[in-house]
Amino acid sequence: MADREIALLKEQIERLNEPRFDLEAWKNQTVIFLERIFGKESTKVRLIRDLHYDYSSWSLRDTTGAGQSKDPVKFQARSILQATIEEIEKMGLPDEQPEADKLMELLREELTGRQIKEIETIKNSEASDRPERLADILETLEKENLSRMLARLLLA
Repeated sequence: MADREIALLKEQIERLNEPRFDLEAWKNQTVIFLERIFGKESTKVRLIRDLHYDYSSWSLRDTTGAGQSKDPVKFQARSILQATIEEIEKMGLPDEQPEADKLMELLREELTGRQIKEIETIKNSEASDRPERLADILETLEKENLSRMLARLLLA
């Protein structure tokens, strides 16, 4: 189970109760944790980043009225993290694609089927000259293909 991640998110929920609560600092910490768990493009990260106090006169009247006892931003933040914890508890952590799989996926997009088969054969072999054999295959590629593959690797 993902006990460490859940504990970390529960700590962030507790920090919402600190007397000298700083929303921006809290958001930055929480975004760092959520990006590590779910990735930079996660909806949870976007929801936390979008949290802010609305200081318009109507919202001040609404949030300071007699019927409203909770801070709406903290309430929303707490709800996001509680839903995230529940998701982790019930569904587990998201599977992250290993770097080697990402690399092979990129190679499949740029190389021919024959070249991919050769690379996989070399990867799976026990030969001591595997790096040299892989380099030989890559040397046969055109310079612009290598440049494109390297650029995509750097951006992945």
